[in-house]
Amino acid sequence: MTEKDSRIALFPGAFDPVTHGHLDIIERAAKLYDRLVVAIGINPLKQTIFTPEERAEMLSAHTSPLNNVKVRTYEDLTVEFAKQVGAGVILRGIRDTVDLHNELQIANTNLIIGGIETMFLMTSHEHVLTSSSLIKQIVEIGGYDSNRIAKLVPLDVATKLEKRLRAAKSND
Repeated sequence: MTEKDSRIALFPGAFDPVTHGHLDIIERAAKLYDRLVVAIGINPLKQTIFTPEERAEMLSAHTSPLNNVKVRTYEDLTVEFAKQVGAGVILRGIRDTVDLHNELQIANTNLIIGGIETMFLMTSHEHVLTSSSLIKQIVEIGGYDSNRIAKLVPLDVATKLEKRLRAAKSND
C-alpha cells in the first residue's frame, strides 16, 4: 500500500466509450497533477459495450502523449484502488447540476469510508451535453455514421463502436 499523495489524482469511470469530454478532463487534469491515473472501473451491475481491456487500449492510445497519465483497470472499491496507487484525491468531471447532485453523495461517502477527498472539474462548454450512454443510444438506434459520431468521440472509437453495435444488432 502506498502513502497518499495530493499530487497524484485518480480519475475513475467506465469510459464506455471514451468521449471527447473525458479526454478534455484528462488533458486539463494532467496539467494540474504530477500524476494522473485514469481508472477504468469494472461494475458488475453495468452492461458495457467494450471489455475493460478494450477501453484501456482506446484510452491509452489517446492519452499516450501525456507522460504523467497512466491508464489502469480495477474491480474493487474506488477508494481502495486510490489507496493502492497512492492517489490523494479522486477527480470527477461535472457536466451539470444533475451530475453534481449525484457526485456529491459519492464524494461524501468516499471521504467517510476512505478518507479521500474528491475534486470536481467542470466539463468544457463544448462537451457539456456529451455522455457515453447517449452516444451508445444514438448508434444503437441507427446512427451508424462514424464521421458524425466522431464529433462526440474520437474517430477510431466511433468506428469501433459502430462495428461492435452493428455486430450485436445482427446477432439479435
